[in-house]
Amino acid sequence: MPSERAGVAPPDQGGDTEIVAYIGLGANLGDACVTLRAALAELSGLPRSRLLRSSALYRSAPVDAGGPDFVNAVAEFGTRLDAQELLQQLQAIEARHGRVRPYRHAPRTLDLDLLLYGDAVLRTPTLTVPHPRLHERAFVLRPLAEIAPKLRIPGHGSVTDLLAGVAHQRVDRLQA
Repeated sequence: MPSERAGVAPPDQGGDTEIVAYIGLGANLGDACVTLRAALAELSGLPRSRLLRSSALYRSAPVDAGGPDFVNAVAEFGTRLDAQELLQQLQAIEARHGRVRPYRHAPRTLDLDLLLYGDAVLRTPTLTVPHPRLHERAFVLRPLAEIAPKLRIPGHGSVTDLLAGVAHQRVDRLQA
């Protein structure tokens, strides 16, 4: 599968090197808070991976879509899975939670996005990392800044600087 890499050594593909990855979680159907907490529990059980940190839950209006507000979070993982294996694991968790894709930006029971995979820049037919538009979305940047405020998004800059650029987007932290 073709891959475009920008100035980084290829990550160890499923070997002994642990890569730090960030996963975006979102849902706007059913009990989204319960679903996200269940998904975090499932993510913590992924093979050759470990949950390092997760953000609080945040509520935001849908972007480029209709439907109810979303509940979002971000999780930081150490993983020995390669990026494609990790994506497949995320999609399997989504499917177990009833995720269907009837049309682009449809409401969803669970959305798990591979936001970052180390400092890799990947473009394949099935995966783009960093996740497209993450640098334009407060519902991703705010929880990401909570757990990794000094993080830099390859090709875009620091999470803190990017968050300032989307300050007009409403994102409300939910109580624990």
